[in-house]
Amino acid sequence: MPARRRSRQRALQILFLWDVRKMSIEEAVQSFYSSLYCAEMEEDTGEDSALPIEPDAFMEALARGTAGESAEIDALILERAEHWRLERMPNVDRNILRLAIYEMKRTDTPPPVAIDEALELTRRYSEEDAVPFINGVLDSVRKLIFPDAAAEPPSN
Repeated sequence: MPARRRSRQRALQILFLWDVRKMSIEEAVQSFYSSLYCAEMEEDTGEDSALPIEPDAFMEALARGTAGESAEIDALILERAEHWRLERMPNVDRNILRLAIYEMKRTDTPPPVAIDEALELTRRYSEEDAVPFINGVLDSVRKLIFPDAAAEPPSN
């Protein structure tokens, strides 16, 4: 699995923890690393024989950035997700949207790639019928964030 895809999956897991448990993003990041570390411990002896877990800078940047800008991101979601309130959206879908919007806005990932990756997360962690909803909201937000790119005809 490509490293960035794994980082996105991990960032989604952290955001889910942060959202559901109402903990700080730093606590969620540490809890995530702790869970990885505990999973690596030997079950037979209960002793720690695993190597330390390597930090994932891209994952941490996505999780911290998304959480830090969640109010602004949530406003974009509400503006483009007609007839939906954030609290009525499934937790995983809400956090996939947040993550993808943050990635489109604040990283060097091209928006179509961020959207495709969000759809892959949706297929893996949500219901199949959530895919068109996530795609529609993200495409609408993309057009809002990058109005000039939406108006340009495709290049051949």
